[in-house]
Amino acid sequence: MNSDNILMLKSAFTIAAKTGAGAVLLHADPMDDLIFEEKMSKKFDLIILTKKKKFEASEDHKSSLLSRAKSVLSLPRINLTRVSLIKIATTLAISRELIESNAKIVFAVGDTSGLDLIQIVDTSKESEFIAGKGLSKVSESIPPELFQAVLNLVIELADKGREGKAIGTIFVVGDHERVMQLSRQMIMNPFKGYDEDERNILSPSLKETVRELAAMDGAFVIADDGTILTAGRYLGAATEESNLPRGLGSRHIAASGITGLTRSVAFVISESSGDVRIFRDGRIIMHIEKAPNKK
Repeated sequence: MNSDNILMLKSAFTIAAKTGAGAVLLHADPMDDLIFEEKMSKKFDLIILTKKKKFEASEDHKSSLLSRAKSVLSLPRINLTRVSLIKIATTLAISRELIESNAKIVFAVGDTSGLDLIQIVDTSKESEFIAGKGLSKVSESIPPELFQAVLNLVIELADKGREGKAIGTIFVVGDHERVMQLSRQMIMNPFKGYDEDERNILSPSLKETVRELAAMDGAFVIADDGTILTAGRYLGAATEESNLPRGLGSRHIAASGITGLTRSVAFVISESSGDVRIFRDGRIIMHIEKAPNKK
């Protein structure tokens, strides 16, 4: 590990210890390895953030930060701004109950040139990183691994679209019986007749199918075990538009309405902006802006 990254890490760990932070979330991708010979305080947890599947030189080393980490969180494999990365990581960490919803956490993030930003986030307060108070309740609706899989998929769809064209769609996850009662089919169900293991959102082989179907109008409805029940579903539940920021369209109104009447979580991709918003209890609990395209 180069000296600049070591200095940033030591600073992040010192800040966490002195501010009483519950965790340090380390963006590992900017670092060439995770070998850290320095002592580390036990006052906080270490959580690794990465798009990679493994770190070749750091897997078995006795001084690897991997051996000291409480968990490793997988990030979507797309270009992310630092703010979006922090939002996504905070969302995943709270949904997986790795950190408390009222905890103070420290981020160390960067880009290909190395770590370059230390950010303190107080999850008990409304901020640009935490848009709502409903994140801690997500695990009451759907399993954390399903939440992470759908979030990563939605963010990748928002970034890449379909054949270079923007996608706008809704994924409604959890409380599926009630969701189906409050919605109706707009087209023939493209998933009807397939075995459950063939239409599970956790299966990587289903990604391209979902990408193609996301170009249609209507919502995907997903059970809390990850089974996709249908696509092209019309969500007719009404909502008070005053609960939403001005300028949001029919998809966001529909997501607010269905989550206000059920225990589901809705993920909405805005076709116009590529932004992703997550709804629960009729409210936006997270807003993730699309990263600008690199030229």
